[in-house]
Amino acid sequence: MSKLVLATRKSPLALAQTQMVAARLQEAFGVETELLKIVTTGDRQAEWSLENKGGKGLFTGELEAALLRGEADVAVHSTKDLPGEMAVGLGIAGYLPRADVRDVLVLRTDTPTPQTIATGSPRRRLQLQRLFPHVAFSEIRGNVDTRLKKIAEQRVADGTVLAAAGLSRLGIEAWPGLVFRPLDFTEMVPAVGQGAIAVQCRVGDTAKLASAFDGPTARAVALERAFQAALGGGCHTAFGAHATKDALYFYHEKTGAHRFALPPDREPVDVQAARVLKQLGLI
Repeated sequence: MSKLVLATRKSPLALAQTQMVAARLQEAFGVETELLKIVTTGDRQAEWSLENKGGKGLFTGELEAALLRGEADVAVHSTKDLPGEMAVGLGIAGYLPRADVRDVLVLRTDTPTPQTIATGSPRRRLQLQRLFPHVAFSEIRGNVDTRLKKIAEQRVADGTVLAAAGLSRLGIEAWPGLVFRPLDFTEMVPAVGQGAIAVQCRVGDTAKLASAFDGPTARAVALERAFQAALGGGCHTAFGAHATKDALYFYHEKTGAHRFALPPDREPVDVQAARVLKQLGLI
């Protein structure tokens, strides 16, 4: 292979992530890269409630279609956008090394104790209720900088929640009028795959691309996605799972938050996920 075409969304964060993947592929295989920029359904329907619409595939479907049509060689996704079930004929070649997985609570500096928080995520909303029992919630959409402006300048709410990895990849360490507070896993269990950039391709290409990517990230995300697949979780479900080297942090709207030790010699991920979900009474 002498050239690879990378399908990506057009958002600033998606483009930053795709440039990271392009650099990795260039380094690993000495290939040229080209970006195919695509507007997804989720991007076009900026006013939709992802919770009400379900959210599955809204940010990935058009990229996957470009792969299946042969218009692109790989598609670059924020892993947390990927549905639990992969489109037939496609697979994951691998992941870049995972960034900071935490969620970040963003508050206006003049409102240290928020009365209103804007987030369209049921996972974030229900876990925030444990920290701020009396807070009122509203929806928010848009790119990272748009959301920050909505809080700092338009004052649509006292705060919001963003992924630490996204802020870092955009080079945003601070914002006028706002304070950033990373949330510990005991305060907020992240979304499946949060902080990981997934590189998707046609099944026949996964083996030849896999060597470019990170093994530990792949193992952790595989376990998290096993829970997602078993539960069928989408944007309408308050559910999170994060695997570290020795622990699994798990949250579900029906069970609350839990931490499980992960033994060094692990079971197959689908077996382990089924065992935990059965223990929690979720299957």
